[in-house]
Amino acid sequence: MQHNIPLITTIAAGFGMALVLGFVAERIKVPALVGYLVAGIVIGPATPGFVADAHIASQLSEIGVMLLMFGVGLHFSLRDLLAVRRIAIPGAVVQMGLATLLGMGLAGWWGWSWGAGLIFGLSLSCASTVVLLKALEARGVLDTMNGRIAVGWLVVEDLATVLVLVLLPPLAGVLGGQPAAEGAAPLWRTIGQTLLSVSAFIALMLIVGRRALPWMLWQVARTGSRELFTLSIVATAIGIAYGASALFSVSFALGAFFAGMVMRESEFSHRAAKESLPLRDAFSVLFFVSVGMLFEPAILLTEPLHVLGVVAIIILGKSMAALVLALAFRYPLNTALTVAASLAQIGEFSFILAGLGLSLGLLPAEGMSLVLAGALISMALNPLLFAGIAPLRRWLLDRSALARQLEQRDDPYAELPVSTERKYLEGQVVLVGYGRVGRRIARALEARGIPYVVAEQNRELVEDLRHRGKAAVWGDAAEPAVLVQAHVANAAMLVVATPDTLQVRQMADTARMLNPDIEIVLRSHNEDESQLLRRDGIGTVFFGEEELAKNMAGHVLERFAAASLAPAPEHA
Repeated sequence: MQHNIPLITTIAAGFGMALVLGFVAERIKVPALVGYLVAGIVIGPATPGFVADAHIASQLSEIGVMLLMFGVGLHFSLRDLLAVRRIAIPGAVVQMGLATLLGMGLAGWWGWSWGAGLIFGLSLSCASTVVLLKALEARGVLDTMNGRIAVGWLVVEDLATVLVLVLLPPLAGVLGGQPAAEGAAPLWRTIGQTLLSVSAFIALMLIVGRRALPWMLWQVARTGSRELFTLSIVATAIGIAYGASALFSVSFALGAFFAGMVMRESEFSHRAAKESLPLRDAFSVLFFVSVGMLFEPAILLTEPLHVLGVVAIIILGKSMAALVLALAFRYPLNTALTVAASLAQIGEFSFILAGLGLSLGLLPAEGMSLVLAGALISMALNPLLFAGIAPLRRWLLDRSALARQLEQRDDPYAELPVSTERKYLEGQVVLVGYGRVGRRIARALEARGIPYVVAEQNRELVEDLRHRGKAAVWGDAAEPAVLVQAHVANAAMLVVATPDTLQVRQMADTARMLNPDIEIVLRSHNEDESQLLRRDGIGTVFFGEEELAKNMAGHVLERFAAASLAPAPEHA
């Protein structure tokens, strides 16, 4: 019997130890993620006993990253990405620049060369998309506007990091590392080729993939085989991710993300997300285990002040930079705090950057250990930062006039223009949310000539609606000021079409207080929630599956009724 089975032993040890320590972490009220990281340390080379194969664990974790990013793409459309571009692109670039400068300053204080400081700072500047997605999914805010801004921000960071990874080798000689080989392409050509490759991949996915992938999924679904359907999902995610890396020099994560975003065009996107969920969860655990395996606990004893400085840059420096940038872009305090918590960690791209710097002779071995220490500690603390957003926001709003002012930004899009017609101020419909459901409701209202005012958290979307002559206000409708600006006091109806109904009670209470006779129509996502809302008498509740069943049953009964009224055929 063959006993040289490192793949099986690595998977068995990784899953087994992660299960035990993850369970212990949850029982002591610590995020399970911390248990997964400690499991990696236990089976890693830095501790005695069994040592798993770190190379195999790293490759398995890459599969988890691919499947996780593919799943994000299934829920994140191109429209969502473009909708947050005005904050995500400049915010990510400026925040990465500030974090890099902080890292360079700290490395310079330690006596490192400026090239080593640059690599070190860049490694600390890019957050982990995997950690962010886990935190957003755990709190059910991935599909909210704050979640989309955070994900869009990190996608831009990933794109920028891909460019940095390509430019580092030809720049190594200039930065004080190993010079580029003779005959290597000049820098301008390398930059041009990189931008061309990434653009070609994105164009291929958007032009060809948007048609080919949904068609392929439909053909597989027609076979009726669940195994084939699941296989097609996994093969698409991993195959496109690998092809993007091999042919276009795009990272596995970004390749899988765009594959999922394109497959979202298929009517089977929800089923694809459901079928791939168990694999995503299982392999994402191995990502955190593999991070733990790389960690050297001795660094905490030999260089405690250095580790403390790294953690301070990641958790305090990056968070404060993101907080200030989000507020500077006139986003409310809640959004700024969410983005700040999202960036208070580092992950997979940090390891790749530090490893490349080490191989090019730019980063000392101590730098790699410090990056790993910062990643491990920031990943463990990140869920706690997210949990602290709500109490911190309440504390600031209770005690700070500035915080209250930042929460209710003085923005031209936060109130209707003075020139707004009277029909939008009295007897109108206040439509909260302008997503897929909201847009369909708006089109139906326009077809009947019914005036409406949109209340939407996406500032860019409100700006676009204003340019098209639509009445719209920007802000979170759970805040009374937003509904006041939408003139809900004189409205005939409040329609809540947002995917997040957790704050619907606050919206309803505000609307009832300002307008006791207003009719309220709500959207619900599950049967328990819809029954609870109906029992409390908040308004007319529509539950998606229930309404679909009613319409289908009505269609069937209508056809059978027509058949029963038809004259019976005459018999000879």
